[in-house]
Amino acid sequence: MNPRADPADDFLLQQPWLPVCIDGCQLLTKSWFGNAEYHVLLTDMQGVWEERMDAAAIEHRAQELNRRLRATVQAFFSHLREAAEPWLSGGGGGEAQMCVWRRDGVMTLKLKSELAGLPFHWEFRCGPAPVSLVCAQLVRPLLAMSRLLHRQVEELGELLARKDEEIQDYRENGATLSRERLQTDVFNKQLYTEDFIQKNLPVLRSDPSDTPGFNADLQQLYSAVTARRAALHKRRRPQETHGDPDRTEPPEPEPPEPPAQTTVIGPDGGDPENQNPSGPVDQNPGTPVGPGGAAQVRVRLHLIQLQEN
Repeated sequence: MNPRADPADDFLLQQPWLPVCIDGCQLLTKSWFGNAEYHVLLTDMQGVWEERMDAAAIEHRAQELNRRLRATVQAFFSHLREAAEPWLSGGGGGEAQMCVWRRDGVMTLKLKSELAGLPFHWEFRCGPAPVSLVCAQLVRPLLAMSRLLHRQVEELGELLARKDEEIQDYRENGATLSRERLQTDVFNKQLYTEDFIQKNLPVLRSDPSDTPGFNADLQQLYSAVTARRAALHKRRRPQETHGDPDRTEPPEPEPPEPPAQTTVIGPDGGDPENQNPSGPVDQNPGTPVGPGGAAQVRVRLHLIQLQEN
């Protein structure tokens, strides 16, 4: 998880998908309302839309749509949350009204209610959600749920097989059923799977409503999956910022090169290393010649002599 990710995405991830019907439109929605901000995500199984708003944006839109009302952003937001949450949770809106309006790839939920005896209008202007958000909020959790449900089916099949062995043992030891209607056939996983698909596929195809199927059990499973994922992300976050071995750190700057050394030439223009050590000593010798400096001095003297000749 990106440590710079918006915390609102984490809060939204913890909310389950809820089936709602707004203005005759079947939707799956999830929403999160903070102190003075919200994040709404919805899908009709043809597309996914979202809108997130902070306090400044909420105040601006509230004044744009309600010119006769004057209130603080907290007052606007408190009323908006009270009026909108029932609609977005599938419980109906009470006295508030909501309709769906689509145009130019934007899905707008128009809300109308009353605040202080005056009409209050709001619009959730939801644009297309980015693919990364759809994957995080819908695709990955659904894949995880599918794996869990498949594992559950596998374990139930194994349990039925053990039950059949137990029943067979009872029969071999003389046990009989008191009621014949309780007798069952030995469980065959392959035959059961084929029969299940054959019976249920036509039901799915003939369903005209195409109602999104997030019932209470699936909502609970979704919440469990996303809570587990959020816990793993929180556990990994310190490693991503401090101790992640896969993180590429910027290279450390190379140490600055030492300042250019000053070559000291003797008073007679010769190499100081070849001068008579018993001669006069320069009181301001400068920087001593470094490694290879004597050879450089000899080359320079040779060039000077060539120019003089």
